[in-house]
Parts: sequence; structure tokens; C-alpha cells
Amino acid sequence: MRKKQKTLSPDAPLLYPDHPLPKTRRDFIRQGLMAGLGAVTTPGVFGLFANPRAAQAALSPDLSTLKQSCGIATQGAGKIPFICFDLAGGANIAGSNVLTGKTGGQLDFLTTAGYNKMGLPGDIVPSIANPVTGLSDFINTELGLAFHSDSAFLRGILEKTSPTTRARINGAVMPARSDNDTGNNPHNPMYGINRAGADGELLTLIGSRSSDSGGNSMAPADLIDPSVRPTKVDRPGDVTGLVDTGQLVGLLSESDAVAVMESIQRLSDRKMDRITTDDIVRDLVRCGYVKSADLVDRYGNPASLDVLLDPNIIGPIFTSDELNDGEFSKTASIMKMVINGYAGAGTISMGGYDYHTGDRSTGELRDLRAGRCMGACLEYAALNNMPLMMYVFSDGSVFSNGTIDDSIDGRGKGVWTGDNSSTAASFFLVFDPNGRPTLLGGTPEEQARHQQIGYFRSDGSVETSSAPGAGNVNLLVQQVVLNYMALHGEQGDFGSLFNGHGLGNASTRDSLTAFEPIVNGTIA
Repeated sequence: MRKKQKTLSPDAPLLYPDHPLPKTRRDFIRQGLMAGLGAVTTPGVFGLFANPRAAQAALSPDLSTLKQSCGIATQGAGKIPFICFDLAGGANIAGSNVLTGKTGGQLDFLTTAGYNKMGLPGDIVPSIANPVTGLSDFINTELGLAFHSDSAFLRGILEKTSPTTRARINGAVMPARSDNDTGNNPHNPMYGINRAGADGELLTLIGSRSSDSGGNSMAPADLIDPSVRPTKVDRPGDVTGLVDTGQLVGLLSESDAVAVMESIQRLSDRKMDRITTDDIVRDLVRCGYVKSADLVDRYGNPASLDVLLDPNIIGPIFTSDELNDGEFSKTASIMKMVINGYAGAGTISMGGYDYHTGDRSTGELRDLRAGRCMGACLEYAALNNMPLMMYVFSDGSVFSNGTIDDSIDGRGKGVWTGDNSSTAASFFLVFDPNGRPTLLGGTPEEQARHQQIGYFRSDGSVETSSAPGAGNVNLLVQQVVLNYMALHGEQGDFGSLFNGHGLGNASTRDSLTAFEPIVNGTIA
């Protein structure tokens, strides 16, 4: 008799005799041994050379023009918020979660053996038709993108989103190989998203890890910009600790503190007009006081940044008890920062996805929690009436040898037997408050090829020649950034922003793009 496999909790570490002992921070995270700070203060004169990114605040009318001339922006950079999920360790994405197919798209079905390698036994493959309806019971397209109907990612997303939100989502999947169990894959697109225009009112980039990418996987070396290195945010306290307005707020009311700073600016301005000095110094002093007043006006009340006091988080999405879970806590913190425009883009790194434990239940439970975090981001965007691009990737993937886990959490699916980079894929979902994003293509067949960028062979292996990013992680990042720019109608600028890219000419790049624009340049 086969020995019963013990189900591991979503937070249990993963240790294997055929894996070396963890040595680096990335090793500890991918095996679930470690859970996946910065500050903004009222500026001084010589800290003003960085590009200010504050939103429009209700300052006195006589300072409004000066505020604009100081470069204090409205709604951050006005670009679509971007959040990526870095599932460290080699999570399953293709087949058992997001459906993937051959050259015709997601529903150009693989062989039964191909799906078996992706953890789907023959009795639940998507190609099987219900004899009554003639349709597959194992395909779910509520999110536009086709998922397996029993996908753990999907079940988690459905738990956290309303039907109205789901009707305004669409997505695309990208079959793409990457190395197993390593943070050395240059998977993270954050710097490229910033180069494409994403920015925030307080910070440019954030991530749940103290790394150059903000996550587990690296960023492509040619895109890294040290001046916008992600600030670590992984709990509500990191969010409220980002702004220090000094002691003036507390001694005075918030409105009185703003008035004092405005008066200081006016007095300083008059004095500056009477002395001879360089224009740059004059501008620095003037803008410094305006920025200080603006900062207090917007963030003098700590509740404006408090995740635990946000009525669109506590209640509609997470309970207070759920935020005791570190993964939910970090998700809530990053989604608040990014979707409200305080940061331009954020990485949520989740550890423990090297889950080839000889059972299926361990991976299902971890995928379910990841799905809940994904759904939370989408629902929060909907509650704030903001668009969102959400990207999900992992370093490598897993395969099944066909053994079935019939436990309650195993759900009758194939156990994850070991690592296999040939079954890997990434995907992204786009939420548009104005309605479901429209796929490119004039026919359903063309749209299907835009919804799956690249393809699998019938045996369940990535065809690495099917798209530039299918066999090259650096180019996969470029595909993600191209699609982000296309949502703004700015894909024509890709070549000038990314000199020496590997995505071919404009015609080739069009075939790598999923959707029609959902905003025209910037968000109004």
C-alpha cells in the first residue's frame, strides 16, 4: 500500500534530498524558509534635485501656478498602475491554471499526454466535451483569458472579485521557458515599466523584497536604473512610515500646518526677490516650501496612507484577521500604494513555489492563496475605479508523472513530481473600469493568437521559436513592457525607448501585442 502523503501548509518550508541546502536569500525564499523601507520626508533645499512626483493638492490659489512650475504632478505620471507577482521556486502556470495550446491559441488543444505532464489527468482535460452540452466543463472564460475550471489561481481570484469586476478583465498568456529554482532569471519588468512612463507620487517603484528588482527574480541588467531602485514595502507599517511631515502636524491642526508653510513660502519668496542669486537656487528654495506644504496637505493625516483604515480593503476584500497572514498583508500594502498612484509599479514576491513534494495538495493550497492575492488587486482597482495591469511569472515550472492525488486538497489531479522548465509560462490580466479590454484581430482566430503569444508543442513543451520571449527571459520582459505601452497606445515609441531590443520590426511587434489601447496616453 502506498504511504499516505502528508499535506503541507501554505507556509511550510520545502526541503528535498536532491536539492542543495539553501545558501542565499533567494534559496531561502523559493523553498519557503523566509517570507518574502524607505521614507519620504518634507524636503530640504539640497534634496530637491530628484524629480518630484506629488499629486495636486488643495493649496491656496496663489501657489497653484508655482506648484505646477515646480513639477509637482497630478495623479503620479498618469500611467496605468502595474503590479507583478513573482512566485519564487517554479510554480505551475500553464495547463492546470491558465490554459495553453498549440499555434491556434489557448483552445488549440494539446494531446492528453501533454496535459498529463501539466498535471491534468485524462478525465479533466479541456478537450473533453460534455455529451449533453457539447461544451467542455473544464474551461472557464469569466476573466476573458481561458483558465481550467478547477484552477486554484482562478478559484482564488473568483473568491475576491465581484461578477462586475470579472466582466471588465481580459488577459493573455505567454509560453516561455526559464531556468528552474533560481533568482538569476532576469524576469522582473519593473525598470522597463518605469522607462515606459510609470511613476508614483511618493515613490517610483516598490517591492516586497530588499533587492535590486524588489522581488526574487532579477531585472534585466540593461534596464536597471539605480536612481529608482524599488523601496521595500511588505506590511501596512511600511506604508504609513513612508511620509514624515515633521512635528508641525501635531502641534497644529493639519490645515493650520499647511497655512504656516504657505506663509513661510510667501515670506521667503519676497526675500528672494530682493537679493541677487542664481535662478536655480531661487527655484530650489521656492519649490522646497511649496512641496513641504503640499506634502502636509495631502499626507498630514496618517489615515490617508493607512491600509488598516482603508474602507476599500478592510471589509470588501480582506478581513482584519486575514491581514495577519503575511502574504495578504504585503499584497494589501503594495496594491494600496500602486493603485492609488503613490508608487508607479510594485512587485509582490511570494515564496515556497518549488512545490514538487510528491503530492498535489501542497501546490494547490499555495496557488489558491496566490489567486486570492491576485483577485484582491483586481477588486481593489475596481473599487477605486482605476485600470490595472497585473503580471504573474515564476522561475521555471514543474511536471507530473501521472500519479494522482485523490485527497480533498489534491482534487484528483496529478502530483507534482519534479522541476521542468519546458512547461513554463507567464500571463497577465488587465482590468479596465470602462469594460473588458478588446483583443487585437479582426476574426476570432486572429484574436486567439493575440491572447496566446507563442505556443506549446502538442506534448506540452514550450516551442521556443514561437515568440522572441519563449526561449529568452530578457525578451519576455520586453514583451511585457511592449504590451504595457500598447495599453496606452504608445507601442510605436517602443523602438526609441529600448534601443537594441530583440522584438523585431513594427509588424512583428504587433503580433506580440494582445489588446487595443484602454487609455489614450495618460489617465485623465
